[in-house]
This record gives sequence, C-alpha cells and structure tokens, in this order.
Amino acid sequence: MEIKGFLETSFVDWPERICSVLFLPYCNFRCPYCHNHELVRSPEHLETCSWDFIHRRLQTLAGWLDGVCVTGGEPTLHPDLSDLLSALKTLGFPVKLDTNGSRPRVLRFLVEEGLVDYVAMDVKGPLETEQYSRCAGVRVDLGPIRESIDFLLSGAVPYQFRTTIVPKIHSPEMMARLGRELKDARLWARREFRAGDVLDPEQCLGGAAGPGKSFH
Repeated sequence: MEIKGFLETSFVDWPERICSVLFLPYCNFRCPYCHNHELVRSPEHLETCSWDFIHRRLQTLAGWLDGVCVTGGEPTLHPDLSDLLSALKTLGFPVKLDTNGSRPRVLRFLVEEGLVDYVAMDVKGPLETEQYSRCAGVRVDLGPIRESIDFLLSGAVPYQFRTTIVPKIHSPEMMARLGRELKDARLWARREFRAGDVLDPEQCLGGAAGPGKSFH
C-alpha cells in the first residue's frame, strides 16, 4: 500500500490523545471544501512514504504516542488496509480510522477483527440525497451511509461523527435536520470551514447556501 503522508505527532486528530497520522491516497467523494484534495485527485504527484522509515519512526516514538490515525483520502477503498492496520497493532499502537462511511462492510469487518479502536466518520450533511450529494461533490447512495451510522450508534467501537460546516453550502435548516438525525450520537463534532487551498473554492466561497449543483 502507498502511504502519501506521515505526520509524526498530532495533538488534534484523536480526542485526548497524541498520535501519528498516516495519509492514504484516493477517495470516492469530491467534497468541495476538502483540504487534502491532492490525495484525492492527483496522488501520483505526491511522494510515497517508505513503510520501513515509518516503521522505524513509530518504534522510536512508541513511548510518546497514544496511537496512530489512518486517514485519507478514504482509507476503506484500499483492499490491503487490514494488513496496514495489523502491522500497526503488532507495533502495539491503538488505531483510529477516519472514514466517510461509504463502505460499511469494510468498517464492520475492521472493527470486528479488532483492528480499529476508534472511528471518526464524516457525515457530510442531512441524510437527503440532493443535499448530501452536494456536500460530497458526487452522487451519493445514502444506504451505506445510514448503515455505517447505525453500526457506530450500536456502540461496537468508540466513535465520533464529524461535520465541516461551510456557510455557503450548509444552511441553518440543513444543520438542524442533521442534528435531529444524529441526536442519539455519543459525540457529534462540528468543525468550522477554513478557507484556503480547497478542492472547489467557487462552491465554498461563491453564492449563497441553497440547492447548488444537481446530481442525477
């Protein structure tokens, strides 16, 4: 598996823990506010991080770190993800997985195999096809999204849901509806949109919140 980024120390990627972060390429969404869009659209232009180097650094940092976060991109797209997580567990690290929830069978398998200790699932918007698809930048089948949400709500693994709020995309009405849909969640973290180098600045910074692009 290609790893396209390695952050040795993060204080913000895992609640109340210090972790390293591994960035995996490719994603099946095209969220206009994505800051990791090079991983999504052109990962071949990014240098691949050597696993041997990462392995050595993680061993060195073992007494300092509380775990390793695997993010992307969308990690569950990789068929050998379980091998990477197994290697991290063999090193003795708890593992946090970031996911968009579009592959619930993979998520369930990884949790049931004991390869994931914490899950952060990005819930892009209200569970209505047009609104969710606008937030994700592609047409989204909400069936798998709901399945992943229900699985996490079952308490199989510690988790949080996360939503990045983009004022030009997420209206107050949308957020209120999403709040009702996630009312039983243990933790729903709302994150403020940061302007800058994003995938689609026009969608994020131009026009008012509304129907936007249509996905058929």
